[in-house]
Amino acid sequence: MQIGSINLGNRPLLLAPMEDVTDPSFRFLCKHFGADMVFTEFISSDGLLHEGRKSVEKLNISENERPIGIQIYGHIPESMVEAALIAEAANPDTIDINFGCPVKKIANRGAGSGMMRYPELMADITARVVKAVKKPVTVKTRLGWDENSKNIVEIALRLQDAGIQALTIHGRTRSQMYKGEADWTLIGEVKNHPAIHIPIIGNGDIHDGPSAKAAFDTYGVDGIMIGRASVGHPRIFAEIKHYLEHGTELPPLSLLETVELATLHFTKSLEYKKLPRAIFEMRRHFCTYFKGIPDFKETRMKLVTATNPDEIFALLQYIGQRFGEGR
Repeated sequence: MQIGSINLGNRPLLLAPMEDVTDPSFRFLCKHFGADMVFTEFISSDGLLHEGRKSVEKLNISENERPIGIQIYGHIPESMVEAALIAEAANPDTIDINFGCPVKKIANRGAGSGMMRYPELMADITARVVKAVKKPVTVKTRLGWDENSKNIVEIALRLQDAGIQALTIHGRTRSQMYKGEADWTLIGEVKNHPAIHIPIIGNGDIHDGPSAKAAFDTYGVDGIMIGRASVGHPRIFAEIKHYLEHGTELPPLSLLETVELATLHFTKSLEYKKLPRAIFEMRRHFCTYFKGIPDFKETRMKLVTATNPDEIFALLQYIGQRFGEGR
């Protein structure tokens, strides 16, 4: 699969941009386990124009993350162009436009997936960004606003005409949020449309090797983007790649291996972020790393309320010793 001059190889796996998840520490782990391309958390165009601290910090990328895309969102054409130029100055490999976020405060003001109600404006913003920047421009979107307006085929053709070089489609409407099953039939319809010639990347409900293989084989997508299934489980990229190559599944990580992984993740978070933010933003990851362990409630509460790095490292070691035997 090719995006501009970026060759991602055959059947690539991409890490989806996720707010408060795909920071440098998490991207490091996903790259370590074989993600072929990663994306930043999505960044508000208004935040970049007003030099908001959190928005500007999301532009921090490193050479070992390449290829990496910076994703921006907004609903005002002029602001999106300016934000794209700011993002391009950070030297990513691509500029990705978010036309898929379903969160109410974003979608209801016309940004994210809210833009699917305004195909002409979506195409206009995209065309302006493509014209303004030198980097390849890609888009991530959904099937439509709701069940009665699944306009992704029309949208895909408009966006291709606007000059994008790849399109990621999440197989749900905005009204579905993340509920129900992702509908890959329309993703396949876009991919196999005779007028579509850009890479089509599928997203939604890919959680292991068999589901990834089925998506590639059944719908013919060029790549697969993985989002929520990677949270607390960045090794999913290695597992899917192993299955695609060998047809067998890797054995699951033991609890001791999971402790090692969570410890590495926390160590990287401390490298990239200042306290206490490095601790606060790891808490959701800790909950997912150690989900489902019997009699773990008291330890979990300690882990997600601790405010000292040494205490957290000690708790991680304790988890391995206390709960790791035979797991």
